[in-house]
Amino acid sequence: MAELSNAQKNYLLRQKHHRRRVLFCRVALILFFLALWETAAGLGWIDAFIFSSPSRIVGTAASMGQDGSIFRHTGITLLETLASFFLTVILGLATAILLWWSPSVSEVLEPYLVVLNSLPKSALAPLLIVWLGANMRTIITAGVSVAIFGMILNLYTGFQQTDPEKIKLIRTLQGNRRDELFKVVLPGTIPLFISILKVNIGLCLVGVIIGEFIGSRMGLGYLIIYGSQTFQLNLVITGIVILCIIALLLYLALALAERRYLRRIRSPR
Repeated sequence: MAELSNAQKNYLLRQKHHRRRVLFCRVALILFFLALWETAAGLGWIDAFIFSSPSRIVGTAASMGQDGSIFRHTGITLLETLASFFLTVILGLATAILLWWSPSVSEVLEPYLVVLNSLPKSALAPLLIVWLGANMRTIITAGVSVAIFGMILNLYTGFQQTDPEKIKLIRTLQGNRRDELFKVVLPGTIPLFISILKVNIGLCLVGVIIGEFIGSRMGLGYLIIYGSQTFQLNLVITGIVILCIIALLLYLALALAERRYLRRIRSPR
């Protein structure tokens, strides 16, 4: 490998310092917010019963950790989210490929997919409870319903925007429709696919929480509803904080996979 020039070294050093500054500002911002929140609750600027405080949240989480309830509720929500996410990926990718493969099927189904994607999914949750019962299957279905239609439409649009010159090259070389799909369309839309996954993991979490709000006796959604009904607002905010942490960790996992993929395709062979 050729040795880097001084200009390249300086550029990489500036980029490294920039990333450190951004990380420092992010950490400082959240620490400032937590300190302000705790101070405001302690000095009576806000009602600690309504708004809680970081120390109360930590105490609630610690007490729930002692009896293991926090791990049960978090584990159930995480399991349902991952199950709905994987189902969304499989069904969404398969449907998008079907629409691309058959233009006639696309012409028929596309208006319905647009309507279903625009429909507020919270309106479907009560029906799902009636149709499927109050169980984990229903909650997973609610998670899938929130994310799948948008994924299908975005992936199909990405397939349609594949470079026509590459498609023409495949046909010139006597390639068939399958060759177009596996050698041009799918490889060319991997960055888009990963970006859609980063959005969908959050949408699946939202759908699961909607389902747990309505028909569950376990999970963080149930915990939040139960806390609000019994005026245990520390429990409510603790559940929300745990949801934020889960969403952040899932997003970071997909972002890490994206960085590794981009690093691999950019590295010299």
